[in-house]
Amino acid sequence: MTTTPEFAVLLRLIDDRSTAFRAAVASAPSLDVQVPTCPDWTLFDLAQHLGEGRRSWAATVAAGPAEAKSAAAGAPAAPREREALLDWLAVSTQQLLEALQEAGPDRGCWTWWGASQSPQTSGAVARHQLQEIALHTYDAQITSGARQPLPDEVALDGVDEFLSTCCATTSAWPHKPAAVDFHATEGRSWRLSLSADGARVTRLPASGTVPTTGADEGPDAAAASVRGTAGELVLALYGRIPVDSLKLEGDGVLFDLLQAWEPEE
Repeated sequence: MTTTPEFAVLLRLIDDRSTAFRAAVASAPSLDVQVPTCPDWTLFDLAQHLGEGRRSWAATVAAGPAEAKSAAAGAPAAPREREALLDWLAVSTQQLLEALQEAGPDRGCWTWWGASQSPQTSGAVARHQLQEIALHTYDAQITSGARQPLPDEVALDGVDEFLSTCCATTSAWPHKPAAVDFHATEGRSWRLSLSADGARVTRLPASGTVPTTGADEGPDAAAASVRGTAGELVLALYGRIPVDSLKLEGDGVLFDLLQAWEPEE
C-alpha cells in the first residue's frame, strides 16, 4: 500500500525541488520567455508566483490554526535582476522550511482543502507544497529547455496527494455515479469513487483490485481507468500533458467531466 513520506523527507524534497527550480531559472535564456505550460506567464511571473506563495504559506503555517490564509507581512517584492531574484527565491524556500520545521507535522493549520481527505495540518501543507514546487520546477525546466521527469519519490506520492487533496470532496458529483482507477506502472493504484456523497479516493492493493465492500464490488467495477508512470499521471492530473496521451480504458468522457467539475465549497 502507498505510504506518505516522512515529514523530514518532505522537507528534504522541498529543498531539493526548490534548488532545481532556481537552477532552471538561472539557465534560462531570459526571464521574459513565455512558460509553455503556463502560457499566460513569463518565467519571471512563474518565479514571482512560486516565491510569493512560499512566503505566504510560511506565514500561514507560523500562524497555526486560523480562520484564513495569512499574508507575509512586509515581504519584499520579487526583484527583476536575475541574481537578486535567485537569492529572493532561496530566502522564500528557507522561510517555508523554517516555519514547517518549527511547527512539526501535526500542528493544526489553515488550508483550503477542508472537505478533502487530507488533514488540515502543517504536515499536509508540506506534502502539498512539495507537489506545487515540483510541478513548477517542471514548468521552469521546460522553459529553460532542460525538461526532466518528476523524481520517482515525488511522483509516486504526487498521484495520491492530488487525488486526496484536490479531488476528494463532500460536494455531490453532478453526474451518474462512477469509479475511475489510476494505475502507476511502478505498481501503485488508486480508485476515485464519484457519487452524490462526493468524491473519495481509495488506495488499491498492488494487484489493482479493491477490497470487497459489497456483492457487486470487484476489480472490474471502475467505469474508466488510466495507466502511466506516476510522473505521467501527476502531469496529466495537473493538466501539463493530455490524459489521452496515456493508456485509457473504459468511458473516457469521465476524464473530461472530472476536468470540468468545479465542486462547491
